[in-house]
Formats: sequence, C-alpha cells, structure tokens
Amino acid sequence: MKKEVAVINVRLPKEIVSWLDSLIKKNQYSSRSEALREFAREYVEGQEHKKT
Repeated sequence: MKKEVAVINVRLPKEIVSWLDSLIKKNQYSSRSEALREFAREYVEGQEHKKT
C-alpha cells in the first residue's frame, strides 16, 4: 500500500544546495529530493527516540 505524500517547495541557501549537489556527484544520493527526504526521515526518527 502506498503512503500519501505531499509536495513542498523549499528555499535553501546556495551553500546548502551546493553541498547537496556534491553528495549527488559522489553518488550518495540520486537527487536533492532523495537526500532531503532521508535527512527529514532521520531527524523525525531521532526525535521519536528522544521521546522514549
């Protein structure tokens, strides 16, 4: 079963975009979206662990 998703637009400083692009060039992520999804997921999971 697919999860519902929302599309959001994000404005980031150029330095962060350059850093994201460097991760893509190193083949750590296939896109900026993939990287940001992973970072958001890890942050949320980390916050959930702090609650317990």
